Amino acid sequence: MNTHESNSRKWLHRFALLVVGATFILIFIGGLVTSTDSGLSVPDWPTTYGHFMFSFPLSQMVGGILYEHGHRMVATIVGMLTMILAIWLWRVETRAWVRRLGYAALVAVILQGILGGLTVLFLLPTAISVAHGTLAQLFFCLTICLALFTSPEWLKPRVRTDDVQRPSLQTLTIITTALVLLQLILGAVMRHTKSGLAIPDFPLAFGQVIPPLDSPQIVIHFAHRVGALLVTASIVWTVVRIFRKHREEAMLLSPALLLTGAIILQITLGALTIWTQKAVTPTTMHVATGALIFGTNVVLALRARRYTEIPERVPAAEKMGKIIPQAG
Repeated sequence: MNTHESNSRKWLHRFALLVVGATFILIFIGGLVTSTDSGLSVPDWPTTYGHFMFSFPLSQMVGGILYEHGHRMVATIVGMLTMILAIWLWRVETRAWVRRLGYAALVAVILQGILGGLTVLFLLPTAISVAHGTLAQLFFCLTICLALFTSPEWLKPRVRTDDVQRPSLQTLTIITTALVLLQLILGAVMRHTKSGLAIPDFPLAFGQVIPPLDSPQIVIHFAHRVGALLVTASIVWTVVRIFRKHREEAMLLSPALLLTGAIILQITLGALTIWTQKAVTPTTMHVATGALIFGTNVVLALRARRYTEIPERVPAAEKMGKIIPQAG
């Protein structure tokens, strides 16, 4: 690879990181829109009170309009950045599967914009709102993958270490990532069905370990709490495995450390959301930290697959055959 190609790839990776950062900000602002009940502060779409996106007077961006229209503006910027990234990948990326991932990200952000519009036009229906929130997390995951795959790390020869533990680290990280995604979906359902305070106390639930499950909102809320326990247990298992068996591998240890801090913060924010009666700051940070945990798990799962190898198990009978000479 010559110097020009090397510099081009560096800038491509940096731009992909910019898209990741912009998407994370967008998720935070989206959480802010929900936390402040500003989703219908702008009743029309794709215009804003009849104005084109960037022609809406800044002087009128107050209250809920500031959050909702600001969300739309940042979403438009993220869409344009994603389009530039997809075109850039099409022009310079030699790996076809990475180019296709860029196209998938572009399709996802377009679909996300449409879902965002439909949530307004149909007055925040639960199904579309949940789909909008879930796709935001999946799109964030795609941008992280693109940033990782365009990084110098992914272009260097890899050295893999044997992972003889069962379940393997690859399996653990995949399970954890899947659990986090399911938890994010449950969180979206809880937010958009107004179930966030269906159980008003924490860590108990109506003073009990298991609350009376006599309403759909309580069931949804309690399911989210159970999901949090499962996610935490899976993350702890994964992190402990890395600390015990892969401590010398910085590419695995770094996201494990980030994940440890993020899950502690997330549990704290979840508790504060209840204790403060869904105050805007902890509630919005809870959404953003959920995205951070998901993204970190995705990185960890991809790196586990890249840097660890599951050795083939030799059947016991075959082992004995090698040790004990065959008669005759």
